[in-house]
Amino acid sequence: MPRLRPLTLPLAALFAAVALLVSGCVAPAPAPVGTGPSGVHPLGSGFLGGVATPTPEATIEPERGSWAGVEPPGGYSVVLLSAGDDRATSTLVSGVTRWAQQRGVTITAVTARGDDEVEDRLLRAIAASPDLVIGAGPDVVDVFSLTTAQHLHQQFLIVGAELPEPTANVTSVIWAGASFRGTGISVDGDIDPAAVTERRASDAISAGVASVLHGLTGIVLHLR
Repeated sequence: MPRLRPLTLPLAALFAAVALLVSGCVAPAPAPVGTGPSGVHPLGSGFLGGVATPTPEATIEPERGSWAGVEPPGGYSVVLLSAGDDRATSTLVSGVTRWAQQRGVTITAVTARGDDEVEDRLLRAIAASPDLVIGAGPDVVDVFSLTTAQHLHQQFLIVGAELPEPTANVTSVIWAGASFRGTGISVDGDIDPAAVTERRASDAISAGVASVLHGLTGIVLHLR
């Protein structure tokens, strides 16, 4: 699997738009739930199950495929922030990047080493005002926990980990072996690198963005 190299461009170029547009067809999802922007495909009824509206910080278990057909609108932009170069993190980064390229989403991928760099890159990402800031893997969680609540105007998505107390602007997608909640909080079994596969990464970004687009934020999506 190809590995992504950290960006070393000047700040002005760091957040330059890189978009690739390809077309595709997705089967329509069943009964709609949620409220998204005009023209956004409805979620399937299995996304929320029997829950009309999830409570803040709630965990839901969407049925696989219940987010099918939900795609970001034209001009959508994301900043992807990761830390570390382990296989699991690289798989998540590759999955998010591939998702963006296939949909013509403008993506800026940023890497960091250590909490200080994560904080610096995160603040720069927020200043760029993308539609969504995405954090990949457990190594960004501690900084996201401290910073995201101070920027309620910005939407955040974390794939492969979650915040212990997310505010309404933070959505997370987890699954067994990819549910780290922060230093001193998580337990054995929350991190299993083998659990982070290409399929899981693909489902995580697709389901997470679908939830954000429909205004279902501040919750945790637990993939089965």
